[in-house]
Amino acid sequence: MAKPTAAPVTGVPIGSAPWSSGLFDCFDDCGLCCVTCWCPCITFGRVAEMVDRGSTSCGASGALYALLGAVTGCQWVYSCTYRSKMRAQYGLTDGPCGDCCVHFWCDACALCQEYKELVARGYDPKLGWHLNIDRAAPAVQQMAR
Repeated sequence: MAKPTAAPVTGVPIGSAPWSSGLFDCFDDCGLCCVTCWCPCITFGRVAEMVDRGSTSCGASGALYALLGAVTGCQWVYSCTYRSKMRAQYGLTDGPCGDCCVHFWCDACALCQEYKELVARGYDPKLGWHLNIDRAAPAVQQMAR
């Protein structure tokens, strides 16, 4: 009896797709750059909600990020896990160094890059997951009599 074989994997291999913007392109969007530099919990919360596909809220994720930053200064550990999730979802390259290294050395730049990646993929993180899905849903057509 022949052993079953696994179906070939199709699509983009993990870690082969480039990011839509560079890590240090955060200054291209002045508004995003200012929000992320002065209140990174907002940008992080928006990214986290989109990466988790609405299973966590922007507010809860952003508040936890802010609390971790205020109490321990190690919010980058939390944010680097979302970078890893995003890379796995979209098959993005790991660079210029590991996810935690990127968030440790330049958390704001990493958050801007992740936010801009979602925008490049057609999402508006300001709207949240559910409004993005509603916006992208095809219109229901009615039959004419």
